[in-house]
Amino acid sequence: MLHLLHQREVGTDRPLALQTAQSSRRAYSLEISKDFDVQKIHTSGITSLDVDSTENRYLLSGSADGIVCVHDMENHNDVPKAEYPCVSTIGRSNRYRHKHSVETVKWYPFDNGMFLTSGTDKVLKVWDANVLKTADEFAFSGVVYSHDMSSLASSRCLVAVSTQSSQIKLIDLKTGSATHSLRGHTKAVYSVQWSSRDEHILASGSADSRVLMWDVRMAKGSLFILDQHNGETASNASSGINTAHDGKVNAIRFLPDGLHLMTFGTDDRLHLWDASRGRHMNVNYGRIDNASRRSVRLSSSDGCRPPLAYVPTDSNIYVFDIFSGLRTSILRGHYTQVNACYFHADRQELYSGANDRNILIWTPVTDKAFERQLQEKSEDQSAKNFTSRTAATADAWSSDSD
Repeated sequence: MLHLLHQREVGTDRPLALQTAQSSRRAYSLEISKDFDVQKIHTSGITSLDVDSTENRYLLSGSADGIVCVHDMENHNDVPKAEYPCVSTIGRSNRYRHKHSVETVKWYPFDNGMFLTSGTDKVLKVWDANVLKTADEFAFSGVVYSHDMSSLASSRCLVAVSTQSSQIKLIDLKTGSATHSLRGHTKAVYSVQWSSRDEHILASGSADSRVLMWDVRMAKGSLFILDQHNGETASNASSGINTAHDGKVNAIRFLPDGLHLMTFGTDDRLHLWDASRGRHMNVNYGRIDNASRRSVRLSSSDGCRPPLAYVPTDSNIYVFDIFSGLRTSILRGHYTQVNACYFHADRQELYSGANDRNILIWTPVTDKAFERQLQEKSEDQSAKNFTSRTAATADAWSSDSD
């Protein structure tokens, strides 16, 4: 670290080299936090997590009983131990709440005064975060498994919605109506995500084992279909249909650079793709159990090298070097199925939610020494204050007659 500091001072290294090295060191050393926790509100399994991109401060969570919570993750007093409070709750008494499980929660990318939720009650809800009332609602014919908004959209914000239907619906929030449908899948669509590089590119994963890439400006259909065999052999010998997995695809994730895409399927395989060409990069991550019947929320690190993938599997979270396939660690702490992960790039922290109703915080081990130093400093200051008060109030009387 001192070497990198010196190189930055004399200008012989890239300006971001020190930042990248420190971020990488922290991201590679995560373990469950014993000092920080979130206030427990949920009474059922956690299904989805998201942090607002405006202040990177508010954690939005949804659960299987229809409850939605917002936690303030800011440590206002700089104390070494803290419980982050729930500042907003859409509970059972809220007449606008979801009637059944919330499957996806998402902040509006450009303003944390609004967020969107969807679930098994077949409804997408647009919420005013200040008054916790719905500003708009969209009903669908089947269960809504996931929805996503592009963080790059400048002129309009389309919401891509994947449902029990084989079609993907695009909702324009400005007009409050569905613009058009994307047809190409033959079964339920479990996961959708906009590219982090191009606001018009969308990826979708389905129960038909396929992953489709779309340019929503084009009316002719999908750009291409991802093929796990890269055209060498048919993915399905009987039908000749190219497939990305040998099971349902219930998780997709663009990397922050937008050049690569990760997909996860019920064939217990994680795949990495070249997103621009649709080529399978044949990185072997080994077998990863995936028996989930809902959309799984993968996450990936940002700002560290090499980048890491955080993959929920059973009650654990596997951490992989994305480009080598090496499993660097296993995060153990939950008691039941983990459904969602969210990596906070600014803090190099990971948040996870599971069916055990817990939201866990995973912090870098390197922070513990700093926290101990803060606590020791606080204790020393308290001792000094006590000594000063004792000296100030001490009786100066002496029995010496002289």
